[in-house]
Amino acid sequence: MDAMDLRQLEAFAAVMSAGSITGAARLLGRSQPALTRLIQDLEASLGFGLLHRAGPRVTPTGQGLRFYQEVEPVIAWLRLLRERADAIAQERPPSLSVAAIAAFSGMLPAALARLDGDSLPDRIHVRTAIAEQVVEAVATQGCEIGIASLPVEHPAIDIHWIGEAPCVAVVAADDPLAGSDRIPLASLAGRRLITMANPFRWRRRLDMALAERGIVPAAILDSNTAQTAIMSARAGLGIAVVEPVMAHGMPVEGVAIRPLDLSIPFFWAVFSPYGRPLSGLASGLVEALETISRETLPGFVRHAATARDRLMADALGSSPHPKDLAP
Repeated sequence: MDAMDLRQLEAFAAVMSAGSITGAARLLGRSQPALTRLIQDLEASLGFGLLHRAGPRVTPTGQGLRFYQEVEPVIAWLRLLRERADAIAQERPPSLSVAAIAAFSGMLPAALARLDGDSLPDRIHVRTAIAEQVVEAVATQGCEIGIASLPVEHPAIDIHWIGEAPCVAVVAADDPLAGSDRIPLASLAGRRLITMANPFRWRRRLDMALAERGIVPAAILDSNTAQTAIMSARAGLGIAVVEPVMAHGMPVEGVAIRPLDLSIPFFWAVFSPYGRPLSGLASGLVEALETISRETLPGFVRHAATARDRLMADALGSSPHPKDLAP
């Protein structure tokens, strides 16, 4: 494969964003023929087609979609590099880049607000992504701080601390269970369970707990975000069992958030690129995230990074079973 030109990658990313060669040409301030040539040269270099062409319309090929997943973080990193270079040239504080799972959409801004406003840089980048993408963004030094649910495993990251808080049940405010202090897991028998879709994170613990107790929900509605699960419970579609960070960190009117009668822990890690010293601002954010977690999440526990292996096993459901709680 011949060497790829960064202009070619930028052209391809622009086409994917704009949905057309014409739109991408406007975004980049180039002529349509010049942009078309860049895409063709990139396809020749790669040895496979990136776009299906039907007159003025283009759609990505299957290989094009897969390649774009690799190109997008590279383009983002290059923009960040340019921004950092400008900050150095103008002797300005560097920008702050943070990647986090969607669960922290409420608590992360609250933590940023705890920092000294005068020390905040002109530009703050917050990227929301799935846990695996958050880890990759930090490992490649595209972001200074990452927040993701366990398991988190990568040789190119340093974990600063690990948080733990019990998962919660969410029901509509007019649901009979809303008056309970604690919702029994057995309440899911004959009701629709609303929960997370990813079976390889804390959802595994929930599935194990249900199976061990012989509890069979009447139906299941799963989602890739806790927010959708909470809103589904608000609509009266069933009982949501979700991680506590979104539930308590971004409260929704019209629902009741209650503890379960057994502890199904949710674990997350706060981390940064391996071997890269934290700036004062980044260090402050790491501390602020812990403070906000203590203030917001009932049952929050901070674990040292040295407990990672044990907590990883717990997160994957290979440690002792969830514990029943006293009524």
